[in-house]
Amino acid sequence: MRVSESIFGYLDNRPVKSYTVETAGGMKFTCIEYGCIITEINIPDRNGIRENVVLGFDSLEEYMKYSPYFGCTIGRNAGRIKNASFQLDDVVYKLSQNDGPNNLHSGQNGFHHVIWESSIEINDQEVKIKFQYMSQDGEEGFPGNLHTVVTYTFNNANEFVIEYNATTDKKTIVNLTNHSYFNLSGNYKRSILDHELVLKSDQFLELDSDLNPTGQVVSVQGTAFDFRFGQNIAQGIETGHPQTKLVGSGYDHPFLLNQNHDKEIVVMDKESGRKLEVETDEPSVVVYTGNMLPNDFQIRGKQSEKYLGLCLETQKPPNMMNNPQYSSSYILEPNHIYHSRTKYSFKLME
Repeated sequence: MRVSESIFGYLDNRPVKSYTVETAGGMKFTCIEYGCIITEINIPDRNGIRENVVLGFDSLEEYMKYSPYFGCTIGRNAGRIKNASFQLDDVVYKLSQNDGPNNLHSGQNGFHHVIWESSIEINDQEVKIKFQYMSQDGEEGFPGNLHTVVTYTFNNANEFVIEYNATTDKKTIVNLTNHSYFNLSGNYKRSILDHELVLKSDQFLELDSDLNPTGQVVSVQGTAFDFRFGQNIAQGIETGHPQTKLVGSGYDHPFLLNQNHDKEIVVMDKESGRKLEVETDEPSVVVYTGNMLPNDFQIRGKQSEKYLGLCLETQKPPNMMNNPQYSSSYILEPNHIYHSRTKYSFKLME
């Protein structure tokens, strides 16, 4: 494996480092200190042609001006919080309203907009890039000084693992994820509508008119949300299900996973032959099909448009920190460690 380091740009005169890892399996992966953003993942197709399979930019200025969370770490909380507030031990914490009346992805200055401290570890088998950030008590309205470590690990089997660890000095909530937009066609040649998605999920969460989960659990059986045996993204959208229409003719929904660490999320692009397998210890994945991507900027020469990328946000079901069924999994106490792990494996279809 080869690793290179460079300066991606400057923010307030502070340099933002970029790391590029090349594996023996043909994967080339680049990430930066700003937001822990994954800027590129280049992998071969069935003909050995290596192309980029995530949406991203070539400059820091573009990320700051245009990016709808491309490739970044989301925290302290992933997803929407209804009415931008939550209760913890009889205290109501008010957050910023950056999505109508809601808080989305922890506000304007969430983890996606900060520069993380980075370090790198290399041995014969793998490369680890470690990012650290101390979120101060009260930052974006959340309690506690939260120290977070995000580690990207790569190996020669074209696998990379994201591990999240966090500690706090005050009771708080934590729900972290990665917001990469995948497009397995390579270099954005086609939309993700013909991507086939397989999910080991029997249930999804209904959304309200503000796109917050209502808490109502719905069976996928016989609906546009049944990906258990594989379905093209377009097939589900074309059914005109009220929930897909609600989010702009697509998906932006939490699916409850039946299993963990057993190829529970699989995406395939038959034309390129590329396949992505995702395994996690999180209870759900938010599937977002890019149906609200704006079209007023370019992504490496390609005009942005709906359905150009597919997000697979492994996390706890959003807006459930006050739901008795899920609230305890959100809470991080002092002297405890928050830990979450998701593995992404790039393969070729058989």
